[in-house]
Amino acid sequence: MKLLIKGGRVIDPSQGLDEEKDVLIEKGKVAALLPPGEKVSGAKDLDAWGGWIVPGLIDMHVHLREPGEEYKETIASGASAAVAGGITAVACMANTKSANDNASTTDYILEQAKTAKKARVYPVGALSAKLEGEGLAELGDLVGHGCVAISDDGRPVHNPLLMRRAMEYCLALDVPILDHAEVLELSAGGCMHEGEVSTELGLTGIPEAAESAMVARDIILAELTGAPLHIQHVSTAGSVRLIREAKSRGVKVTAETCPHYLALDHEAIRQYGPDFKMNPPLRTKDDQDELIRALADGTIDALASDHAPHSLVEKEVEFDLAANGIVGLETILPVTLELVIKGKITPSRWVELLSVNPARILGLKSGTLAEGAVADVTIIDPEQEWTIDKNKFYSKGKNTPFHGREVKGRATAVIIDGKVVKP
Repeated sequence: MKLLIKGGRVIDPSQGLDEEKDVLIEKGKVAALLPPGEKVSGAKDLDAWGGWIVPGLIDMHVHLREPGEEYKETIASGASAAVAGGITAVACMANTKSANDNASTTDYILEQAKTAKKARVYPVGALSAKLEGEGLAELGDLVGHGCVAISDDGRPVHNPLLMRRAMEYCLALDVPILDHAEVLELSAGGCMHEGEVSTELGLTGIPEAAESAMVARDIILAELTGAPLHIQHVSTAGSVRLIREAKSRGVKVTAETCPHYLALDHEAIRQYGPDFKMNPPLRTKDDQDELIRALADGTIDALASDHAPHSLVEKEVEFDLAANGIVGLETILPVTLELVIKGKITPSRWVELLSVNPARILGLKSGTLAEGAVADVTIIDPEQEWTIDKNKFYSKGKNTPFHGREVKGRATAVIIDGKVVKP
């Protein structure tokens, strides 16, 4: 069947395109970009008047909790939440129970995603066996069975020799390492950013150096090995400076940050709300400003939610005892679109950060609306005003700091493999 998306503004940085076009989809592929109003025989029309037509959004950092913690999230519920948020594909981290450190678990994840028939799910394989940081997982088997990257996310790789060996293997396997940069000896016992607010609140802080010191180490190892390194959930100005300088020297390093580091800072912790607790923690306004500059100038390559659902049991406790993490699949679009509304980044740059660059980093055949490309498309109404309501989430996790926030911009349709998909 042919599908004709009509009347929208096509924003596709992969082609340097930002203009009104109709998009013709046939047999799961982008068949053509047509002048507005051109008639196509036998095509079903999909109205996108006044909206943006962009390559399908990709969230390259999510936790789907299955197998092992299905009470927090399942692959099916997470994939539905992704579609509800305008996301066509997610990369799910390996820190499930049991960990995705073997081909059987990878196969299981892919089978559950296939059964769900919602967003595409790309597994990320564990770097170390059982995520214990002692020895390498079977990286070749993991990649061979469909893992698009390697990561011990949730835990840093403490042993620099193990990280070096992993980089050398991943260079040969042509997949990136997704790096959780944290020095545990510096962050141990901390529950928020170390600074004047933590002192006032009497909470143990996590210094900026807990992140940036590990970023520095792993950049040095990436330069040594020549392997591609992707720094996850960047939260500090110090990390940004290290990444910017490394890129200027040609090191193969990319980076992501998350919506909460752009929309909130450590002042929010004054509420003692456990839904404001994550790792790395919310930082200062100066860190926030530097992250936004880094998104605009290309130092940071991607936006990702770090979607981390928890049950009320883990979250409705004292702040310092609460589990780290928040959900984000259903809020990443409007919260980051605030940067466009405020003129901090352009619409084209926003699409790069949420589609084109995640696809490039992970080696996916998406992130473009070029003729012949897989027809993964997100249609967005950038003017739609709405209020975030956690009680309406498709995710099992309700742990969001954005409940009640008035936002602008929402996905009106998600197309995956040429078919309109509903949550």
